[in-house]
Amino acid sequence: MLLLLAFFAAAYAQQPENPYGLEILSDPRLYREAIAVDENQLMIDLAVYIPGIVLDIRYATANNFTGQQVYDTAAAFLRKPVAEALLRAQLELRSKGLGLKVFDAYRPYRATLKFFRVYPDKSFVAAPWLGSRHNRGAAVDLTLIDLSSGQELLMPTLFDDFTERASPSYMDLPEEAIRNREKLINIMSKHGFSVFHTEWWHYDFRGWEQFGLMDIDLKDL
Repeated sequence: MLLLLAFFAAAYAQQPENPYGLEILSDPRLYREAIAVDENQLMIDLAVYIPGIVLDIRYATANNFTGQQVYDTAAAFLRKPVAEALLRAQLELRSKGLGLKVFDAYRPYRATLKFFRVYPDKSFVAAPWLGSRHNRGAAVDLTLIDLSSGQELLMPTLFDDFTERASPSYMDLPEEAIRNREKLINIMSKHGFSVFHTEWWHYDFRGWEQFGLMDIDLKDL
């Protein structure tokens, strides 16, 4: 653990954009050294690791709330224990004819800064002075799909809908949307995730605190 703290401290010193003085790992070399100390710090490529998972990485396109491409690569990574838990959820869903579609997973810290500049509302966008659980590789944005058709199941809103309808507790909805939302919440909760209180699509891994903030490009993982 002391070695990991040293890695993070060294990375912070090199961080070019860190206005809040957070400990952020930004050097790929130090990331690889951290993995050698603790394999749970490894970022796993979900497209390779989870059979049949579908990726729709909105921030690698202009089809997102910023209206701009934010990521350099359309990829999804999560820390090793988080990816393992998501794999178990996917395998259980597959037995029911369902699957997961991922909109976002690990998010470099610089994206969190950008998001808050565009939409400074802590109800929907992580406060950059704290960092996001996405920056830790311990949060995932996703929905359910029907495996036979490949279509998304009806949910309360589209992804990144910043209204009260996106809350997991909002009930003035079609019954089908409520049932599908509950299916997603239940399967994710069973496998170690908690839904975010304003976003039905956002799930935090229970145990996210063990992972530090990162600002490494997806292409460098």
